[in-house]
Amino acid sequence: MAVTMAEISKLRTMTGAGMMDCKNALTEANNDFDAAIKIIREKGQAVAAKRSDRQASEGCVLAGLNGGFAAVMALKCETDFVAKNADFIALTQSILDVVLATQPADLDALKNQIIDGRTIQELVTERSGITGEKMELDFYEFVNDAYSTFYIHPGNKLATLVSFNKATDFQVGHDVAMQAAAMNPIALDRESVPASVVEGELEVAREKARQEGKPDNMLDKIAQGRLNKFYQEATLLEQAFIKDAKINIEQYVKSADKDLRITAFKRVTLNQE
Repeated sequence: MAVTMAEISKLRTMTGAGMMDCKNALTEANNDFDAAIKIIREKGQAVAAKRSDRQASEGCVLAGLNGGFAAVMALKCETDFVAKNADFIALTQSILDVVLATQPADLDALKNQIIDGRTIQELVTERSGITGEKMELDFYEFVNDAYSTFYIHPGNKLATLVSFNKATDFQVGHDVAMQAAAMNPIALDRESVPASVVEGELEVAREKARQEGKPDNMLDKIAQGRLNKFYQEATLLEQAFIKDAKINIEQYVKSADKDLRITAFKRVTLNQE
């Protein structure tokens, strides 16, 4: 039985698969749409299994907002060509839309959310068959407070979220989100820096001072001073504001509203560890 263009187009709309993939699936299934859909899904599973050891280093990072809940996620693939494809970006956005509506607790919960009767993980696996590349969900983060905002850097490779204890001017939130994107802080404040990182910085500072010939009884004091400089460079609240280096981010926020506080931030890139 010949496959018509109308049937191919219908299956393409249903699955997102390419025209030739749809034609071949319908031909193999003798124009049975349910069987053709199964063939396309099985192809996705086969491609995903075959390419499981490949590195998915490209992709699309998107963020969005639903009230005080802001989320950021990455859908990864192998090549920049696929990452820039409109269908791939649209798939990422459709997943993010579900995330914003359902607010899953973690990445595993995200993968189990349902779109059109399939889990998001199944949908991603099927799309691997369409693109011929490994695809995977990664780096889902969220913040949730009285006021939240987000920033997506042009190119969809980097996005940030910031939450505040109360509503604030859009520009303030945008400035802080851009600061987190540009300056890559490792923590909100010095109390949030992991103890292992602090001890590592102190040890490096002591060794550097030792190599400079500083006396042993001064090493701890010198190391503490250098640790303070590290906090100023690596924690969001203490970083110099990129629009006015005379003040830090905490001072900038307080200048907008003395009761305003940043409560959390997240930064997601394709190459983050």
